[in-house]
Amino acid sequence: MNKTRIEWTESTWNPITGCTQISTGCLNCYAKKMANRLSAMKNPRYLNNFKLTIHKDLFMQPLNIKDGKVIFVCSMSDLFHEEVDFETISEIFDVMKKADWHIFQVLTKRSRRLKEFSEIYEIPENIWIGVTVEHESLAHRIDDLRDIKAKVKFLSCEPLLGSLNNCDFHGIDWIVVGGESGANARPLKEEWVLEIRDKCAQMNIKFFFKQWGGWNKKKSGKLLEGKIYCEMPNLDYII
Repeated sequence: MNKTRIEWTESTWNPITGCTQISTGCLNCYAKKMANRLSAMKNPRYLNNFKLTIHKDLFMQPLNIKDGKVIFVCSMSDLFHEEVDFETISEIFDVMKKADWHIFQVLTKRSRRLKEFSEIYEIPENIWIGVTVEHESLAHRIDDLRDIKAKVKFLSCEPLLGSLNNCDFHGIDWIVVGGESGANARPLKEEWVLEIRDKCAQMNIKFFFKQWGGWNKKKSGKLLEGKIYCEMPNLDYII
């Protein structure tokens, strides 16, 4: 378990590392870049670089953390990757269910596999379920998420690469928006962000604007029309 600079969580837990590109948002994947650096540093967890790797010895890790945390699961992978069978996913979900003093955030681009899994496994209330939607061509992921029974359902629109104004956000509790960062970052238009912010306000959806991104994300900051938006779902039911 590691502390993280990701603003919308507290810790990361990576029982699985590595992934493969599946959509346009993967083009400049931060996790792949980080895995390359860690591999070059001879980190034992990344001897396979960014090839999908299951770390069985880390499965029970959350049970050893006694103070309640908000934990992002598989920040360096996708738990619902095709190479991870449902038995393994169930093992990881069983640990999260048992460690019910934590909140776990599970985010995937593979919404169809998530939906299939949810039909055979009841999602505990301390697990938030999200999908990445970087472009309206991927709106089917929102539809899949809407069909899942979970206490909190959220969208990660990072990197946001186009308008989502035609997408249906009904049934969604929280939306995180951010621009791509780094030397090859693709542009983020303010109008795309404002469209999401305004729809969230109309629909009582929590809105979190993470960053403008760009080659220097610190310099670009995260002010949106002079304000900082860091809304999150109510944690009172678990903490």
